[in-house]
Amino acid sequence: MNTLNVDVAVIGGGTAGLGAYRAAKAYTDSVVMIEGGPYGTTCARVGCMPSKLLIAAAESVHQIEKAPGFGIHPQGEIVINGREVMDRVKRERDRFVGFVLEGVDEIPAEDKLAGYAKFIDNNTLLVDDHTQINAKRIVIATGSRPAYPAVWNELGDRLVINDDVFNWDDLPEAVAVFGPGVIGLELGQALHRLGVKVKLFGIGGQVGPLTDPEIMGYADKAFKEEFYLDADVKIESMKRIEGEDKVEIQFINHDGELETFIVDYVLAATGRRPNVDKLGLENTSLKLDERGVPAADYYTLQTSVETIFIAGDASNQIPLLHEAADQARIAGDNAGRFPDIRAGLRRSVISAVFSDPQIAMVGETYKQLQTRLGTCGCFATGEVSFENQGRSRVMLRNKGMLHVYGEQGTGRFLGAEMMGPNAEHLAHLLAWAHQNKMTVSEMLDMPFYHPVIEEGVRTALRDLNAKLQLGPEMIKHCLDCGPGC
Repeated sequence: MNTLNVDVAVIGGGTAGLGAYRAAKAYTDSVVMIEGGPYGTTCARVGCMPSKLLIAAAESVHQIEKAPGFGIHPQGEIVINGREVMDRVKRERDRFVGFVLEGVDEIPAEDKLAGYAKFIDNNTLLVDDHTQINAKRIVIATGSRPAYPAVWNELGDRLVINDDVFNWDDLPEAVAVFGPGVIGLELGQALHRLGVKVKLFGIGGQVGPLTDPEIMGYADKAFKEEFYLDADVKIESMKRIEGEDKVEIQFINHDGELETFIVDYVLAATGRRPNVDKLGLENTSLKLDERGVPAADYYTLQTSVETIFIAGDASNQIPLLHEAADQARIAGDNAGRFPDIRAGLRRSVISAVFSDPQIAMVGETYKQLQTRLGTCGCFATGEVSFENQGRSRVMLRNKGMLHVYGEQGTGRFLGAEMMGPNAEHLAHLLAWAHQNKMTVSEMLDMPFYHPVIEEGVRTALRDLNAKLQLGPEMIKHCLDCGPGC
């Protein structure tokens, strides 16, 4: 058994682990990073990048299909070569992973330890059966993994998660996607547009990460117009067909009738769980939340044990790459500079779903505002529909709606939920305004070009300002907006 004494041990070599390692190294050379699996982040290998590659292929098909709306008629049948689609996805995915691995290769070999770590006590880790690490401080950065009902394992290799999709050599004929959240919506719609027969199922009626009932209702209707979606389905049975690489699903359809759907794969997109259950946390004095995750200070990422920090998806806060990177810098910095603990910068919350139309959320959600301010009526909602918004109609992308929220009295912008064209870009503008604690009036003083989709944001803000009684009532045909707005 080898023994290693270090100042900081980082468990995990993904986005959060790599970031925490680099941040801690700014204060001490005595840092080790422990990784049991392959290096390369979730984002690069099986998350944001390969999914966007698949979505990009699907968007190219969709643009051809939309062309007749502009009077342009492509000749001949659209041929989707599944092998070529997946070949590009994998080639580019491997390229992105390669960039991550180049960074890992730059880390000194003595700072990397292969194996799975488990706590022996608050300051001691056992890595597999070969190394004991005595660490003055520890950062947990073990990421997350897909979660789904254990009974689904009976489907064998016909059950897949998003990780598996990006290793396909060809596109299948039919797929049932369970979970209309971020992953399910993105992959389900992309596969549908690429010619795969898709049905997207959920339980409870939730669509995407949305909490605003009106926006969610719009999203549910918009997706149903394109592909089969039942966000609160009743499944009667799901079983592998004996002797075949197929799964039979019987469910009650929208007409209340029993329907059978035969698929090549069942794609589980039913959420993720932090990878903390195999760390031996019971051997520590850490206080855990209801999911068994170490509770941590939002601004310092310090847990109830002052020498243990947590970052990234393992923290069960906001499972997004930019959040993991921010948390990594804070946790690694504090582990390195301990005991001089400092609050780190936590930026305004921003999230996006790369569906079409896109979904995005900024700042406080509608649900959070209802909980915090709803009982006193202390916030108002401004809205705009993109269905008649000028630039959106020009591009035949006029689907969606935006809600912006503002505080009564102060006029401060509190957050937004939306579904619409270029929502990823609109969300950035709104997130910057939110982080700068701008009022709705101050936001309206910013420049808006014509004709752009962003004019829809101005319309919603004007509506909100009027409802906050800080500005005039909306003018139906605004002269400074130009025609079509």
